[in-house]
Amino acid sequence: MTYPTLLHTVLDTTDVRGTAEFYRQLLGLQYRPGDAPDESGPDPDWLVLLGGNGGRALAFQQVEHLERTTWPDHDVPMQMHLDLTVPDVTELEHQRDRARDLGAEMVLDRSDHDEEPLYVLRDPAGHPFCIFVA
Repeated sequence: MTYPTLLHTVLDTTDVRGTAEFYRQLLGLQYRPGDAPDESGPDPDWLVLLGGNGGRALAFQQVEHLERTTWPDHDVPMQMHLDLTVPDVTELEHQRDRARDLGAEMVLDRSDHDEEPLYVLRDPAGHPFCIFVA
């Protein structure tokens, strides 16, 4: 039996470059050849970030309008989010600070939870993501 292969996760955004740059810096990713800011890519409404092994990690697609999630209120659901892990609480605090310095907004602070300390943040385009100790 054969199965489809996951190529990458695509995030819709009203600011392709800004959202891609946020995740590039946060996760230490790199642009696909031709997508870097100083290069002329094939489609400025679509950017791809690669992981350290050169495999695709995230892609970003331009949309005209994107309603920001209101989570934890349910008026506009999360629909999807990224889970990011760190090895310990010290690194959790460090990565929270990095994310906020890059423009993320704090949504939920559950860093004092005994079993699974975590933060839920929103990237500058409004997509939620979690950073937790695993």
